[in-house]
Order: sequence, then structure tokens, then C-alpha cells
Amino acid sequence: MAPDSSLVNTDLSDRFRLFSGRSSPELALEVASVLGRDLCEVRFQTFHEGEVHIQIEQSVRGVDAYVIQPTSQPVNDTLVELLVLIDALRRASAATITAVIPYFGYARQDHKSTGREPITAKLVANLLTTAGADRIVSIDLHSTQIQGFFDIPVDHLTAVTTLCRYLRDSFDLSNAVVVASDVGRAKMADKYAMILELPIVVVHKRRSGVAGLEVEVVDIVGDVHGKTPVLIDDVVASGSIYQQADALVEAGAEPAIISVSHGVLVGPAVERLDRPSVQAVVTTNTVPVPEHKRLGGKVRVLTIAPLLADAIARIHNRQSVSEVFRAEQLEFPV
Repeated sequence: MAPDSSLVNTDLSDRFRLFSGRSSPELALEVASVLGRDLCEVRFQTFHEGEVHIQIEQSVRGVDAYVIQPTSQPVNDTLVELLVLIDALRRASAATITAVIPYFGYARQDHKSTGREPITAKLVANLLTTAGADRIVSIDLHSTQIQGFFDIPVDHLTAVTTLCRYLRDSFDLSNAVVVASDVGRAKMADKYAMILELPIVVVHKRRSGVAGLEVEVVDIVGDVHGKTPVLIDDVVASGSIYQQADALVEAGAEPAIISVSHGVLVGPAVERLDRPSVQAVVTTNTVPVPEHKRLGGKVRVLTIAPLLADAIARIHNRQSVSEVFRAEQLEFPV
């Protein structure tokens, strides 16, 4: 499913350089380990007034730079830090700069749902391009249309294969169904269902209130009675997915296995997910999940480092990134 780290091509040229911001240094170190390279030294300093200063500690003239930085909480700080690091590399004459953003903050603000709202995902795309990024690598964007917000290449990876391998190896799915948390996740659910060879159920929910923060489950389309639901989504932030899990159990389902690419888990999320209707939460380390948020093992965090390392190596060696997914019978844009 997920690329085996032993199969990643580590034959990289002398022009290759790998950098990390401060939002997820552990993930960056894992990627560096898979690639057999060291992270380049960068000195970060935050001044008393909150401004960030970055000093790259070695020459990067003419190199191909890869910067790993999920724009996770605190999203504004991590985003600005990424922009400043890209600008520093550009001004230091790096030949190319690839921003590897496992979790793309502001991705859910990809359209106007009411009047007088921004489309912040597009704004972030503009900022990254203006700062000097030549290519973007990200995982499971909230909507694939965000790729079109960029005028530079975007490699859109997926954690679905990594998650499915773990689900298949760790749970009894003989009487399971894949459940899309809303109609917008139906396409992602189809990929789960294809790999796990399970039927699909869709939860129809309605959002209301400011920024759509109030969620109401309206209907469950499909049979869940007596079945184990694999409830999927791209991101769990505040933990409102618990409402779908509760509704599934009320409809006769067993406690749900929640599978998400990005376990942001902010605010009341951990408390909301610690309930009888949730059997387990499986996510990846696109966003750091500290131990105190793992509910004693109920929240299980998988590494996405081999996938990122494989994609980075393929990009650097001018190879097809989509071949990673064609091997798993998945088609994703390159």
C-alpha cells in the first residue's frame, strides 16, 4: 500500500538539499532518514514582537531545495515561516524550490459560501508562488480544485493507501462498510472501498451558522445495521465527526473506526472522540499529534514519511510521481 521505505530511490544528485521548518521537524527527520540525507541547518529566531528571522547556515547557490513544512496549528505562524524560508532560499540563489506541505492550511476556505467572504486557499497559493516556490507537494487537499489555484506544478499525494493497509491489517473488516462523512467525501470513500473491497454508505449532513460550524446529520444513505463503519474524512479538526459516529450507532451500526488523513485535533476534538460510538481513530503524521492527544492508543498515528520521500526522490530524478499510485490501482494527477 504505502511505499516501502526500502524501495525508495535514494540515488540523488549533489544538488539535492532538504530543509525543515519548525512545525513538524520529526516528520522532516523521518523523510531525511528514508532518503539517506541530512537536513540542512537553518537558524530560526522569533523576536519579542513575534517576527520570525531565518538564517540558512550553508550555501544553497544552484541547488534544488525541498522544504518540509505542514501549515498546521498555529497556522498563521507556520505559514509565514514557510514563506520566509522560501524567500531566503530564493534570495540565496537556489535553482529550484519545492514546498512540501503535507497539511495545507486554509484549504477548507476554497470557495465563497456566503457573500463578502475571502477565498483564502487561493490567497495562500498566490503567496507561496510570490515568495518563490517552483512546485508544491501536498497530501489529500480538502478539494482537488485547489491545484488549479496555482500557476506552478502541484503534486497531489494521498494517504489513503497508507491508511487502508493499516485498516486491513489491524481490524476485522469482514462485515464493514466505508462511510463517507458527507457527500463531498464520496470520491475519497470510493478509493477506500476499491482498496478494501467494501460497500459505500454516505452520511448526508447539513451545515449552518457562521462559517458552517454547526453540523446536523440529516440522513444515512445505505445499510449500516450490524456493520462496522469505517468513517472517512480528509481532516478532523474540532472533532465534529463524532456526530456522524453517534448517528451510525443509533442506526444500528457497531462503534465506528474513524480514518482521516490529517488529525489536526484542536479545541474539544479529543474529548469529543473519547466516546463509545468511536472504536478507534486512525490518522497520519502530516500534522504532529502529541501523546496526550492519543487517548491511550485510541488515536493511532501512522507515518507518511516513506510516501513523501518517494515523491521527493521521483521529482528530483525527473520521474513520474503518479506511478506510485498506479501501482495501487489509483489514479491521481501529477
